[in-house]
Amino acid sequence: MEQFLPFSQASENNKHAILEILKRHLHSSDRILEIGGGTGQHAVFFTEGLSGLYWQSSDIAANIDTLNLRIKAAQLVNLPEAIPLDVNDMPWGCQDPTAIFSANSLHIMSMSSVENFFAGVGAYLQPQGKLLVYGPFKYGGEYTTPSNAGFDQWLKSRGPESGIRDFEWVNSLAEKAGLSFIEDKSMPANNQLLVWKKVEK
Repeated sequence: MEQFLPFSQASENNKHAILEILKRHLHSSDRILEIGGGTGQHAVFFTEGLSGLYWQSSDIAANIDTLNLRIKAAQLVNLPEAIPLDVNDMPWGCQDPTAIFSANSLHIMSMSSVENFFAGVGAYLQPQGKLLVYGPFKYGGEYTTPSNAGFDQWLKSRGPESGIRDFEWVNSLAEKAGLSFIEDKSMPANNQLLVWKKVEK
């Protein structure tokens, strides 16, 4: 049945390396909200690797049926069916998570959607909870590699509101949302995994 399920190579890239970082930051009692679950490959792989926690995947309504194909096939007790969630529509309709994960999403969203993403994280993430974001970023306006510069041009050719985001801008949005930056891990294939922690008020 595997070959008939939706598949994304981007979701396969670095999944083992991402899992090792998740294991360092997440706890067995955590309730994870995944934003932008896509094909469900991350949800299934990470839930299998972190069997004690509860992983709630989500995506925009148009993608939910595709996302749930793999989730239903996995039949994991700690991985329920995905819920529709658009970062631009408040309230999000999710239970308050103790951690939020999103991969390969911020460069696809518009800038206003990225702003809404962080506003929502600030509203729903529990105190001391972690936000983990995987994807490509720029630093000081500079790309980390020539291939990322080419990827950014390709993104903008598909949709002018998409594009690789500046770390400094993203971090400023996180700080406004009550998050403190704690880790920037360089990953293979020119990506980063950024981690923030919700500051106790």
